[in-house]
Amino acid sequence: MIELGGLVVKAGGADLTGDDRAMIFGALIWMAEKLKSGDGEHARGIWTKLGKMAFEAEQADTHDRPQIGHD
Repeated sequence: MIELGGLVVKAGGADLTGDDRAMIFGALIWMAEKLKSGDGEHARGIWTKLGKMAFEAEQADTHDRPQIGHD
């Protein structure tokens, strides 16, 4: 669980929400509902690609996170 919390921080979720745990939890619930919906596979593909790109950029010592449009 600590590692998952680290991902929230790494993604900027803590800073961007002012460390509002209710908001972060709500966003995670929204994500889970999205994955259960008819758009779940589409969201999974986009989010997986974005995460892999971010990890690769981090390994290349780049601090720029890839940006994609909101779905």
